Amino acid sequence: MIDRRIAAILQTRLDESPAVALLGPRQVGKTTLAQELGDARPSIYLDLESDADRAKLADPELYLSAHEDKLIILDEVQRMPGLFQPLRGLIDQGRRKGLRAGRFLLLGSASIDLLRQSGETLAGRIAYLELAPLDALEVPAADIDRLWLRGGFPDSFLAKNDPASLRWRRDFIRTYLERDIPALGPRIAAETLRRFWTMLAHRQSSLSNAAELARALGVDAKTIASYLDLLVDLMLVRRLEPWHANTGKRLVKSPRIYVRDTGILHALLGLTTLDDVLGHPVAGASWEGLVIETAHALMPDGTQAQFYRSGAGAEVDLVLTLPGGAVWAVEVKRNLAPKVERGFHHACEDLNPARRIVVYPGTETFPMGNGIEVMPLHAFGQELFALRP
Repeated sequence: MIDRRIAAILQTRLDESPAVALLGPRQVGKTTLAQELGDARPSIYLDLESDADRAKLADPELYLSAHEDKLIILDEVQRMPGLFQPLRGLIDQGRRKGLRAGRFLLLGSASIDLLRQSGETLAGRIAYLELAPLDALEVPAADIDRLWLRGGFPDSFLAKNDPASLRWRRDFIRTYLERDIPALGPRIAAETLRRFWTMLAHRQSSLSNAAELARALGVDAKTIASYLDLLVDLMLVRRLEPWHANTGKRLVKSPRIYVRDTGILHALLGLTTLDDVLGHPVAGASWEGLVIETAHALMPDGTQAQFYRSGAGAEVDLVLTLPGGAVWAVEVKRNLAPKVERGFHHACEDLNPARRIVVYPGTETFPMGNGIEVMPLHAFGQELFALRP
């Protein structure tokens, strides 16, 4: 078992709010975490993919009101979107009885629909948390390369060897394509979506170009946009938006696209070992993706994560605008002797960041000059996490 940092945060949210939605892709550990939390207090667990559990909610007000003294855990809640309206009534009834917190824990693996449905109905009654795959502070610093190769899904990371880990990830991809996505409603051929997902893997960290992807896949740009929206909604792909301001400079406006979990990225590309990854052209972009996901997992609430790229060639891989307005310019290098290009310096002149950081795969932190700090991923994560209240 790996202790998840979010466990304490989830406990706090439940103590503050009548309902908490814990979002994350399948197999990331939501159910395990929820059941551990449920073991510590009176609780009921309902899996809404189970016909038996769904039958219990044929009359949700009747069933749930009979257990108002317990934490009710509803897994895969996006399968019953009609449940949110009854939950609103039950929460309001409970408040009048003094039951103000810790009523419902909703687990979901499709974020946009769930956020929209619950936000419209449970506004002011629900808090949201995202459980991402394991990040750099949830594994020992010595295991960062294993995290990079295998990704952060616990079963993949903890597999007995690299081939076993790859088999788990291939099965994960197949299950999503053949079972999970069709169950959500979209009628997309599994092989078509696999090709699209693999194309994104080959273009890791590239600017989004719907027209180019559409030509390669033989569909129109609107179809590509719908495929991309679906993978973003399932929290499998990230769109990193460009930094923008009225600087008078011509800035790139297209987002960058990343397969969020590097283990899934490597599985889509057929890369089994660390040597396979290091010898592949995707190595630098893959490492960049790991750094960006670690930043998203650890940065304080309210932080904006973007990238900077101007028409003149000024570029920064990751721009973090922290609460209060301080800016960190973060460059990512998969090199033990990292060097920054002229474009990074030009971008820093435009951004005037409070900190200039290069994240690399080494083990020591040291200054580079021009105010640049070079640090390992683990140390970078600690710096970000220390900013949290």
